[in-house]
Amino acid sequence: MWNRTASMLDRALFRLIRGDLHSERLTPAVRAFSATGEHAALWLALGAGGMAFDRGRRAQWRRATAVVAGTYALNTAIKLAVRRRRPEVDGLPPLIGTPTQLSFPSAHASTSFAAAGVYGDVLPRGPLVAVASAMTLSRVWLGVHWPSDVAAGALLGSGVAAIFRRP
Repeated sequence: MWNRTASMLDRALFRLIRGDLHSERLTPAVRAFSATGEHAALWLALGAGGMAFDRGRRAQWRRATAVVAGTYALNTAIKLAVRRRRPEVDGLPPLIGTPTQLSFPSAHASTSFAAAGVYGDVLPRGPLVAVASAMTLSRVWLGVHWPSDVAAGALLGSGVAAIFRRP
């Protein structure tokens, strides 16, 4: 019963975000923004910039960047083990290409929330969480993840960050 209810909720939220709330005017900007999260590129570039320009905290930036990269690797391993397919909903095709057809958990969400957690030790956490949230939502908006994929990814990234954050 729980699995059926969860699946129905997932589908309803997907239809709401990808369908009812969707605006074609915003899609090009959402697509471009979401593309920066592919393979954690946005977050790894931020870490590299921190290491290059914040010499006083270079070791902290290096460690945080390694956590983001490790989260990406962990997410990939889970995705390969679970092998959940991306959404296929009649009338709501995906609006961006993906490197694989595997969906759970969302690497965009996991790396974004890991980055918000660990980079939040050297940058203001609020804006990082806002960008991570927008990145996560972009994946459902573009029709390439179920809401539960991005929720699981956000939990995974937040959990990894909590383990490795500085006390």
